[in-house]
Amino acid sequence: MVIYLLLIRHGKKIKFLTENEYNINRLNKLLNKLKIDYIIQMKGKNYLIEFDKKDFNLEQIKLSTEDTKKALVRGAFLGSGSITEPNSRYHLEIRLKVEEGRNIIIKILEDYGISVKKMDRKYSYSIYIKDGEEISKFLAFIGANSSVLRYEDIRVIKETKNDVNRKVNCETANLNKTVNAAVVQIQAIEKLKKQKRFNKLPYNLQEVANLRLENPDLTLVELGKMLSTPIRKIWSKS
Repeated sequence: MVIYLLLIRHGKKIKFLTENEYNINRLNKLLNKLKIDYIIQMKGKNYLIEFDKKDFNLEQIKLSTEDTKKALVRGAFLGSGSITEPNSRYHLEIRLKVEEGRNIIIKILEDYGISVKKMDRKYSYSIYIKDGEEISKFLAFIGANSSVLRYEDIRVIKETKNDVNRKVNCETANLNKTVNAAVVQIQAIEKLKKQKRFNKLPYNLQEVANLRLENPDLTLVELGKMLSTPIRKIWSKS
């Protein structure tokens, strides 16, 4: 019943607007249980349920237990919330017409360790989350357990792919550096040979140079291990 705290009060009337058929049916059952007279009509693509404020006693609703707090947040999300498919980006948002209602929900979520941000829009007050882990915590808090599992599956796959892509990009960048360095070294070696100065180099440098010509894609460290007297590291001066 705590969903009623999210209703819009207009003078002597309380109105609830949603495009979700499940939400309107749920509220319909709750009002019947409380024996409150109401009317339901369509406003464009939205369902509007309306009843007299005098028939509804806010004292029925107390946010004294964890269950009622969760129910309030759940009702807010079902009534005016949205969540983006995590394959594209992380974004969960709840838009409310009343700032006081937003503040109540923010306080509840923060008390349970869920970090949220707020933004004032032209005709509404928004709560939003852009962190994947925080969104999972939010879904778990409102009891959407199957959604949490699905969301986490997608999130893990997405972040694994991102991690692999970062590593591939890093390795590609390192490979490009190796190739570029090798090209410069090969050009220098060929220039020395053309000028007949190559044979004047110390034997160990000639050996490294010949290995470079034969293995243009290897790093200097890898070439060092292939020498007749292997070395772990080679220093070069430009």
